[in-house]
Amino acid sequence: MQPLPAVLVHICGADEWQSAQTDGELRPDSLVSTGFVHLSTPEQVHLPANRLYAGRTDLVLLCVDPARLSSPIRWEPGVPTDPAAMVFPHLYGPLPADAVITVTQYRPGADGRFAPLSQ
Repeated sequence: MQPLPAVLVHICGADEWQSAQTDGELRPDSLVSTGFVHLSTPEQVHLPANRLYAGRTDLVLLCVDPARLSSPIRWEPGVPTDPAAMVFPHLYGPLPADAVITVTQYRPGADGRFAPLSQ
């Protein structure tokens, strides 16, 4: 089992986040289609961002306190093009809005691609 970092992140549209605040939780389509909410560490979030959201300018990055999550987190492989042995945290349940500790705009560069987050 992988130790939990201090912060996990989730990418979504600003409108999705607004709805989640009203509903008290975020239930992205992936929760129905794959059974989990995709999360990332700050160091790896640019990989799924570029794969799934290249060029989108309406995104926010939700910084999540894993200690505030009650559903299980499982560390699982992404896709074959991710670095060898890289695993991503998957939340097997909805993301509670009160687990989100900060929200920032998440914009691609001029080329439409997302850069790694600076530490």
